Amino acid sequence: MHIAVIGGTGLIGSQVVRDLDAAGHRAVPHSQSTGVDVITGQGLDAALTGADVVVNLTNSPTFDDASPGFFRTSMDNLVTAARKADVGHFVVLSIVGVDQVPELDYYRAKTLQEDILKAGPVPYSIVRATQFMEFIPAVLSWTADDDTVRLPRTRLQPVAAADVAATVAEVAAGTPLRGTLELAGPDAYPLDELGLITLRAEGDSRSVTTDDTAGMFAAVNGDVLTPKGGARIAPTRYTDWLARHA
Repeated sequence: MHIAVIGGTGLIGSQVVRDLDAAGHRAVPHSQSTGVDVITGQGLDAALTGADVVVNLTNSPTFDDASPGFFRTSMDNLVTAARKADVGHFVVLSIVGVDQVPELDYYRAKTLQEDILKAGPVPYSIVRATQFMEFIPAVLSWTADDDTVRLPRTRLQPVAAADVAATVAEVAAGTPLRGTLELAGPDAYPLDELGLITLRAEGDSRSVTTDDTAGMFAAVNGDVLTPKGGARIAPTRYTDWLARHA
């Protein structure tokens, strides 16, 4: 199949392209660097011409109250271009529990992205993944100083980007789900415990202080960002991933 991967040069997108190509498909990466702009619409019609499937892996440049505008405009442009090109399958990557945290601007924005896709005319699939293992060090940096890292007890079930990409590629090559597939790593941790595991693996001697008001995930209650059943469980364990990347 001819699969247009919008945002195909990023962390997930580049791996999705590689996985699809390895499976014998023609995956074409598109991004601003290739002349495609999802906000202005520049290059979209050409990018989707002849495509059987479009995979949207673009992301808002910010996590604040500007993010809903990004996803509304980008999805409106992409859905219009996909309909014009008679694309038969539209795939979006989202977040497990995204519709359960309206307090976060970015999560509301991603929920809006899903809603626009569901309401559109193109058969669709949504892959919801838990937080990427690759992003955990950045999460720790949000509330860190020279001596300690403050983290809430929010439960996360991190998943490796390679496992996410493989799942997105598989879904893109298949029949539209007309629904959602959830993907999570095999192990769930309170974020404060996850932070300590990460620091020790990196040889970082800073302490972790449990603070349920610290950072973006402080707005998340309980375990809403972990799957509740029926999710696909990816093979890569966080401790194994850390051993390779720390």
